[in-house]
Amino acid sequence: MRFDLSFIEPPVIIDSPAATACVIWLHGLGADGHDFSPVVPMLGLSEHGVRWISPHAPRRPVTLNGGQPMRAWYDIYVDTGGDLSFNAKEDEQGFATSAQIVDYFIQQQIRAQIPSHKIVLAGFSQGGALALYTGLRYPQPLAGVVALSCYLPFAATARQTQNSANAETPLFCAHGRNDTVIPYGLGHLAYHHLNTWREKVQWRDYAMGHSVCDAEIHDIKDWLGQILAIK
Repeated sequence: MRFDLSFIEPPVIIDSPAATACVIWLHGLGADGHDFSPVVPMLGLSEHGVRWISPHAPRRPVTLNGGQPMRAWYDIYVDTGGDLSFNAKEDEQGFATSAQIVDYFIQQQIRAQIPSHKIVLAGFSQGGALALYTGLRYPQPLAGVVALSCYLPFAATARQTQNSANAETPLFCAHGRNDTVIPYGLGHLAYHHLNTWREKVQWRDYAMGHSVCDAEIHDIKDWLGQILAIK
């Protein structure tokens, strides 16, 4: 099932003169593409020819939110008691649809003469899960995937469904040790699972909750500098 791409909203773009690389950043549940714009100057991307694109998730009913519509990349189901459950079923159609949205922006950049291997997918929370889902399955080689404060969706089949084009793509996974929204253990389990069958997986954790911190931003900046060959 193809998503009607005419409904895609214009993303937040922080451009760079003569951009030669791109970071596509996916926000978390209930936020929008403006959420992490203040981080861009801290990463020092623009002065190194890296374009920042942050799409807005479509509005959809979210089961966890009592069915109320909000910006969400996919639905989040609850357990029989109505609470958040990471053992509940996963929204396969929602992930697939949002992956099409991400693909739309990747292809847009490729048409703008930025090759796929210079494009990084990054995301926080729900956006991080989508970045992993899309990046592992993507049929063209990407520069890397940043997965912050999230978990590995469809973990049982992730190895089987990865595309060989991104089998060697570097991953940066990070989590707050005091996270009460997506527990630290889920983030570390995702890293451990990926690290059993992938070679280029970097892990960092921080004394924080469901958020980002200066130390994490510094580590992301260093990591991006390595994979995008930023001097």
